[in-house]
Amino acid sequence: MVLLASILADESHRHPLLVLQSSLAQTSLPILRHLLSHQPSRKTLLFSFLYPPSSLVDIDESDSLEIYDWIDRVPGYSDHNSLTELLAVVDKVLETPTRPTTIVIDSIGTLLEDIATLSETYNFLSKIYALVKKHSDARLVLHSQSPLALLPLITQTGFSSSLSHVIVHPPALLAHLATEFLMPPPPISPLPKFWSVFLPLSERVHDTERLVFGSGGEGTGNPTEFVVELIVREGAGRNRGIERVLEGWSIALHGPCDLVALEVLKPFTEKKHGESIIATPDPTQNLPFNLTLTSSQQESRAQVPLPYAHEGTRTPITANAHAAIFYDPDSADDIDDDDPDVDLDI
Repeated sequence: MVLLASILADESHRHPLLVLQSSLAQTSLPILRHLLSHQPSRKTLLFSFLYPPSSLVDIDESDSLEIYDWIDRVPGYSDHNSLTELLAVVDKVLETPTRPTTIVIDSIGTLLEDIATLSETYNFLSKIYALVKKHSDARLVLHSQSPLALLPLITQTGFSSSLSHVIVHPPALLAHLATEFLMPPPPISPLPKFWSVFLPLSERVHDTERLVFGSGGEGTGNPTEFVVELIVREGAGRNRGIERVLEGWSIALHGPCDLVALEVLKPFTEKKHGESIIATPDPTQNLPFNLTLTSSQQESRAQVPLPYAHEGTRTPITANAHAAIFYDPDSADDIDDDDPDVDLDI
């Protein structure tokens, strides 16, 4: 089973904190929509600060969903205190829970702009998460844009020992690695070698945006298929374990899938006789000259005698044969059997 599918379902209640990380090059909103529409057994509270709720969920079919559309609550232009109200709503719902509950905040980047300071935003999210941790069947889902200074803080163990961090990447990033670095996606490339190249490049957000929005890019993130980097941290202390995997997301396959199932990556992971091979371009194509030989040219080439200097003096090598070095001196070589240091006045 794909790991992302089990985390989104969270039937074992082992993932109390889920962070969805989008970027300009690729959005994770399809994952958020899937999460909101595939949890009828859970009670979900959606706090919208950035995207309209109608773009995230079908409001007419949201019996188990409570929506708080606070997009128009701009500090200085609204009399509502969204932070105090959000804490009160979460506290009230979790005080007497009737079923598993999910708290969704979209997005923490807008929340940071409203609060204006990094420390106060961190403390506010810590209070929300403290209320969630009191209940084993509750979880907190945070949607964020990157780069964001708040992300490294909430993904540290000081905020939560358990974490499910979903980072989405455009398929153009893996295509760039396959063509420019000859590093196709796993399982073709060894995982340690692939991560050593993939991680430094993926962390350079502006370089990834250039691949998508540059002159040779596609101009937009792929809304139907994209790559999912999943970081799962569970446990505490010496028992804490961290797992990092790379999976796919496809609308045609109804959500989470294996990376090799993505249609956009199949040119780099083609199958031949049951084995994965790299579909690299032919370097001899589109050249003004011909690098291949015909059958007659190959026969003529095979009949050309090779000009070995000592071909007639060679003997078969046997067990008792002694090695020998053949050397033909050049005209400029100074071959002299006398003392080579005779010219030195010692």
